[in-house]
Amino acid sequence: MSVETLLSNRSTENRSARAWLMVAASMFAVAWGGNEFTPLLVMYRIDHGYSPVMVDFFLFAYVVGIVPALLLGGPLSDRLGRRPIMLPAPFIAIAGSTLLAFGADSAAVLIVGRILCGIALGIGMAVGGSWVKELSAAPWDPDATEGSGARRAAMSLTAGFALGAGFAGVLAQWAPLPSALAYVLHIVITVLAGVALWRAPETRAAQPKTERRRLIDDLKIPSAGHRRFLYVVVPLAPWVFGAASVGYAVIPALMTGHSGNAPVAFSAFLCVVALACGFAIQSLGRKIDTNSNARGAVVALVFLVIGMAAAALVASTLTVAAAIVAAAILGCGYGMALVSGLLEIQRIAGPDDLAGLTAVFYSITYIGFAVPAVLAMLSESIPALSYTATLLFGSAAAAACLVLVLFKSRSHLPADESAMVKAG
Repeated sequence: MSVETLLSNRSTENRSARAWLMVAASMFAVAWGGNEFTPLLVMYRIDHGYSPVMVDFFLFAYVVGIVPALLLGGPLSDRLGRRPIMLPAPFIAIAGSTLLAFGADSAAVLIVGRILCGIALGIGMAVGGSWVKELSAAPWDPDATEGSGARRAAMSLTAGFALGAGFAGVLAQWAPLPSALAYVLHIVITVLAGVALWRAPETRAAQPKTERRRLIDDLKIPSAGHRRFLYVVVPLAPWVFGAASVGYAVIPALMTGHSGNAPVAFSAFLCVVALACGFAIQSLGRKIDTNSNARGAVVALVFLVIGMAAAALVASTLTVAAAIVAAAILGCGYGMALVSGLLEIQRIAGPDDLAGLTAVFYSITYIGFAVPAVLAMLSESIPALSYTATLLFGSAAAAACLVLVLFKSRSHLPADESAMVKAG
């Protein structure tokens, strides 16, 4: 073999091994668009006069787009291939950011923009996550280790969430056009990611029309009834974004009058702290997680019990130091819950419903984004029910989930069930 041929083969192998980055870039971009809004909640309250409940509803509104996109996008990509479902996601995110950039004074426009960003993020999470997982294995990346796909997908999302929030807060606090400039930056980034996505190779061929079942049958996810999913993943999943939303939405709202002259930047700082801690712990997630029990989920829930208690302390003391520490602990809980949940999903799911079960998992995680709105409504309707009390209740609820997961930690392991089937 000639030197030129050898170098050409190595170059092709390197491009193949890096193919996952083309998809991860779009996951990063749609995550940026999903979370750039979060530190601006304080700005919308102070500069545009929206009530705390309405602002928290804006935060939750994109779940209306996320959940259908997750539940439909995953099974559709199993049916039609990853590319045709994922390719539109960056451009839907661009449409959402365009509306947000021009709609600061219209609740209806903000809600529609948030829904579009949610649709893009839902597709990115379900379809992009499965695509990255498949590109992180042979033949595309034979040197990748087990669990690399889940870790790469989780870290791509978390990096987008963190940087989107950080840049948006800084621009809204100190740059001109505070209601629009962050969204313009996102549009530029997403155009670049969308162009790169067109080069990503398909990993799942479309099913021939003669072999396709009814779409309603494809939307059924048999592994969602797996006992491991019900007893370990479901108790964990709502805490993924339940923790995140407390760390970078509830705590910044509580600290609005106690964070100096830069409340929007401080909100962004707490977002970055929480998500940076989540990103850092995800890099250790595969080492913490194990096939033999639910150690990863247990570690996540321990962080969450402590983090919710720390958030209650913030509500009672309103000190900057306590807010930063609480955001960091909650961020660790978020990151560990996300990556350990994805690893459990990849062990449970079969090859034909990986994207579908991933979609179900993410749909449950987004229940957590209702937490800020629920807390705001409770505090307005029942003045005696303080944030301190409700956050302590949240800590107790996380502890109850921890007990359940500990009890079921070694039960219904997919590897054990497969061994029993083979033995039978």
